[in-house]
Order: sequence, then C-alpha cells, then structure tokens
Amino acid sequence: MKRRPEPELMEDAEQALAYAQADFSESNALFIKLLGRLDPAPLHRARALDLGCGPADIVCRFLRAWPQATCDALDGSAAMLGHARAALDRLPGVAARARLLCECLPSPNLPQAHYDLILSNSLLHQLHNPQVLWQAVRAAAAPGAQVLIMDLMRPASAGWAEALVATYAAGEPEVLRSDFRNSLFAAFEPAEVVEQLAQAGLSALEVAVVSDRHLAVFGRLDGQSS
Repeated sequence: MKRRPEPELMEDAEQALAYAQADFSESNALFIKLLGRLDPAPLHRARALDLGCGPADIVCRFLRAWPQATCDALDGSAAMLGHARAALDRLPGVAARARLLCECLPSPNLPQAHYDLILSNSLLHQLHNPQVLWQAVRAAAAPGAQVLIMDLMRPASAGWAEALVATYAAGEPEVLRSDFRNSLFAAFEPAEVVEQLAQAGLSALEVAVVSDRHLAVFGRLDGQSS
C-alpha cells in the first residue's frame, strides 16, 4: 500500500484534546517495556530527549520509572504542549525533572551531542521527510547514547487499516478514528525504516516489529558522531 503523508503538526485544539484524552495506555506501556530492555545502568541518571512528546504520557511514565533521570520533551504543537504541561503539573516530583520545548525539527536550539537517551513515540509517521528525525537523533545524542523510537507500521492494505481502526479505535470520537486511519496510511514499513537508517548512517540501530501495528528502532550509538 502506497504511503499517504498527513499534516505534520496537530495544532487544532479539538484534535489535540481528543488525542490527549484518548487511551493509549497499552501502546505507551509497551514503549516503557521496550525501554526496560535497553542497558539499564545508563537509564538511572539519563539525560533524555523525547522528540514529539505530545501530551507527555511517555515522559511521565519514564520519569516515574527512573526517578533520577531528567527529560527534555519537544513538540511543535503549542496546543499539545498545553496538555503536556497539565499532565506534568499533576506530578510535581516528575515536573521538576522535565523541560517542555515548543520546537519543530530540525531545531537549532537543541544541545549537540548531549543526551544519553533519545526517545520518540509516534513522531516518525508524521514527518514528510523522515531524515529530519534521524539527523536530529545523530546531532543530539552523546557518544554511547541509547535510542528507542516506536511508531505505527503501515498495513499492507486499506482493508487491514480499517480492521485496525475497528479494533483499536471503535469507541473513540470520529476525529480520533480519522487521525488513526490517516496515521496508518502515513506510517512506514520496516524495510523503509531500515533504508532510512542506512541513509542516515545509523545502521547500528535495529528495527523490529513489536505489535500488530507498531515497529521499534532501538540500540546504542557507540561510534556514531553528529
């Protein structure tokens, strides 16, 4: 099935609210589970960067699980970051270790070769040029940084996409069902992501299918330079 890109930013207030209120607990829990499979020692005091943080549920989960870590959380949507701020404010001990950045990639304001851990969940499919993400990873990662990128995986057919919408978004508002459908069409296949990583000089990272609708990119950037 041919890829159909979608708008890069979720700037509409109604759309952002629907996304922030949706139940992504299953996929977000999967993300944290995958994170736990990385080398655990560096995570405890990690300086993390979350690219495309959305309403910051991943940030909150990560900082609760690793209470000495810090996280810079970047998103290009001010509307979405409003929900992220509200979520963090409900967790004072977590909020003190998080910094929200209203930035789009590429961002000249991110420190170079700085972060021990680069995270991203559901940003890749939103980008018209996926190299924007991979070059940001290269530039921001400190030597030896670990990486976990999870995203939707494009189904083989429109019929399979509709089956996924019916399975995972049947009870959601129409705006969210439409967003999910569009995101599935905009997502990449695993082989495409492998090619992207080779082009970016990040072939040390692995690509794996981790659910019926998600793929993950993970590993360590030893020997990589920005």
